[in-house]
Amino acid sequence: MKYTRKDAKAHAFATMRGIWAAALMPFRADLSIDEDGFRANMNHWIDDLGIDGFFIAGKQGEFFSMPVDERKRCFDLAVEAAGGRAQTIMSCSDQNMDVVIDLARHAQACGADYIVVHAPILHFFKAQDETLLRYYETIASKVDIGIALWSHPDSGYLMSPELCNRLADIETVVAIKYSVPREMYKKLTALAGDRILVSTASEEEWLDNILELNWQLYLCSSPPYLLQTAADRRMRAYTDLAFAGKAEEARALRDSLEPVRRALKDTRPAEKPHAHQKYWQDLLGQTGGRVRPPMLELTEDEKARTRAAFDACGLWLDDGARKAP
Repeated sequence: MKYTRKDAKAHAFATMRGIWAAALMPFRADLSIDEDGFRANMNHWIDDLGIDGFFIAGKQGEFFSMPVDERKRCFDLAVEAAGGRAQTIMSCSDQNMDVVIDLARHAQACGADYIVVHAPILHFFKAQDETLLRYYETIASKVDIGIALWSHPDSGYLMSPELCNRLADIETVVAIKYSVPREMYKKLTALAGDRILVSTASEEEWLDNILELNWQLYLCSSPPYLLQTAADRRMRAYTDLAFAGKAEEARALRDSLEPVRRALKDTRPAEKPHAHQKYWQDLLGQTGGRVRPPMLELTEDEKARTRAAFDACGLWLDDGARKAP
């Protein structure tokens, strides 16, 4: 690791910043991992789009369809593909704590920068705070790598800002992907912003969170590589403008991406987020590939609607063409 256990928080505050993306994992026609396609995507995301870090084998990466050995392979691939040019955070989330710890140890051994562990699904909905405190304390006691928490509605509950404030006292807890209403993450930032990097996956809220909450980290979803091309890096540009204190210029660029956001959202079938995003990747010239069961593929009609929206969204493509409104 690049830091010691006792230095995990300081290292994160110094280096865990900028735009981090949650990687979709491309699968071939036979549903095996497209390793060459993944490497090509990573090279494009780092060299052409300027993305700073990658969330690997999470929900976007369809970790739920992978055996443990395959998830470990994804970690190895990502570290190799990043090659020191970008950072990695490995999703070790699982319902079985032994699996979480096994994955965490592999992430630490293979050279990952951090791990992320989402709040587990619990079969009760009252007074779970002490259970969750013990859960994260146990994981942190088994590895030295920095840990990001993740609270989202899929767990069946949301961790409160007060609980997250307690969790921020754990020596190696360095960040949280807090997929909650804005008032909750604003409160947590006020409570624990000196001990934990607070972030959320909403790209629409990212600029305001830099300017109003002094955030340094977008952690993270797929917009960094779906809203951008090598010829059109508006998310990167408005982020850098905001970090430089140029708020009005940043807002103008952020707002100019609204047709692209709308094209993505308005054509995404409710039950097919992975297939839709992978098809959008294909349209961008990235490697999208198939989804694994039980995820559903797009129909030809859904592809046609998505392609029409893509063609009208206003992105500049790498060949110099513009998908003009």
